[in-house]
Amino acid sequence: MASRKRRNLTIEEVQASFDEWRKNRRGRSPIPKELWAAAGELARMHGVNRISRVLRLEFNHLKRMAESGGQIPATGAGTAPAFLELVNPGASGAPEYTIEINCPSGTLRIHCKGVTAADLADLSRALWSVAS
Repeated sequence: MASRKRRNLTIEEVQASFDEWRKNRRGRSPIPKELWAAAGELARMHGVNRISRVLRLEFNHLKRMAESGGQIPATGAGTAPAFLELVNPGASGAPEYTIEINCPSGTLRIHCKGVTAADLADLSRALWSVAS
């Protein structure tokens, strides 16, 4: 396969190489780098969708190979994650309450987050007894 890298590969040649590899592979061994590089080259020339169907390869992995110029994309330490989830603290499921106490001298509004209903009841009783 290394000697083929210097000239334009045909879809049929690369497909035959993949068929041969699939026929002889042991267990779940990964696709060799040379085959990925050839598939990436074909995808750049003929389109990722067409080549992923013909060679029976996962579309997104082949797309990354085509975009990387045939180099196996780096994974592991030191690489940026493809997806990073940012959790909104307000969406954590912690209960949120607003207490309003109205009296002749004014209104007291307290916003509580992450407290239990029992804690809130205790706070309300304590505030009510002071205001009375």
